[in-house]
Amino acid sequence: MPATRVYLVDDNDGFRDSTAWLLETSGYEVLPFASGAAFLAAYAGNRHGDVAECLVSDIRMPEMSGLQLQDELIRRGIHLPLVFVTAHGDVPLAVEAMRKGASNFLEKPFSEEALVGALRTALARARSRGNGGGAMAGELLARLSPRERQVLDLVVASKPNKIIADILGISIKTVELHRANMMAKLGVRSVPELMKVALGHG
Repeated sequence: MPATRVYLVDDNDGFRDSTAWLLETSGYEVLPFASGAAFLAAYAGNRHGDVAECLVSDIRMPEMSGLQLQDELIRRGIHLPLVFVTAHGDVPLAVEAMRKGASNFLEKPFSEEALVGALRTALARARSRGNGGGAMAGELLARLSPRERQVLDLVVASKPNKIIADILGISIKTVELHRANMMAKLGVRSVPELMKVALGHG
């Protein structure tokens, strides 16, 4: 079975090299790029769909920012699971990125477990969308309102209620209400059970 391919875009040579090494030791095939433009020039698409792919990108970069790269991917119709890495002060930008469909964001510095976990979740969500999430999970998720589905995606991305509220432009109390309704509709009592349903393994 081929390794999962991770495209790593970051203008910081040291961070790019260390993160590439970390991912390679975790079993991923890593293709590093110093800029979004370099990635776009090299990316040929996953024509045969035989390799799972994911993009990890910094948000703040010269010439083309991570958000501009995301916009260009959307414009080209390229649907890659996207995980942003960001400095602490860039969280509002990361929130905007998730509104546009990014799978997750991690604040630097982060652990190997956090990065690998974010990649696995992003890839599992992409697989779940691709195969309909499984019949049972699909029937359960169909019970949710559009807003509850948005909250679910962010809970699966391990975002706390405050960040979910910021992303969706609603109050924390409203997030808590959606979470309670969502778990009742899905018949789950814990976040791990929720993850199983959301990722199509329910």
